[in-house]
Amino acid sequence: MKIYYTRHGQSRWNLERKLCGRIDIGLTEKGLEQARELAEKASGLEIDLIISSPLKRARDTAEEVSKKCGAPVITDERLLEMNYGDFEGTDFYGEAFRKVNNQIAMRFPGGESRLDAACRVYAFLDEIKEKYADKTVLLVAHGGISKLVNSYFEDMTNDEFFDYILPNCELKEYKA
Repeated sequence: MKIYYTRHGQSRWNLERKLCGRIDIGLTEKGLEQARELAEKASGLEIDLIISSPLKRARDTAEEVSKKCGAPVITDERLLEMNYGDFEGTDFYGEAFRKVNNQIAMRFPGGESRLDAACRVYAFLDEIKEKYADKTVLLVAHGGISKLVNSYFEDMTNDEFFDYILPNCELKEYKA
């Protein structure tokens, strides 16, 4: 089984360095162009299924790939971005956010912890490895989720985990 992972195209809040989290922000024109470029790259990968976060920025990215590849798109809530709670819509580099951001077991006020998110993402990955063992699957989700997916497949130090983020519409391959 092959699993590909990509982060959605650029959103306005990515551009403004704001935490999107669960807020349903759409793609910018550049983000839509990134999604089309991703679709071109993915067209030769023989993707059988695309599983996307239900948030618009991820769904729209997935749909662009689907148009080019012909693979169906389904959504799964376990691919929703981290719930950053009270920090959603705030500056990614804000001091209060940075204090909580590097704490794996601490919940964001009004949100979830990285451990909470890891539980749902790891269970999702276990399930698709079993359910689609003979398929090539593309996952389309978010920057925060990219850390968790990468840590599922690759050992990472804490520093590597917190420094890791997949750029918009970059494609990462994992063998399951």
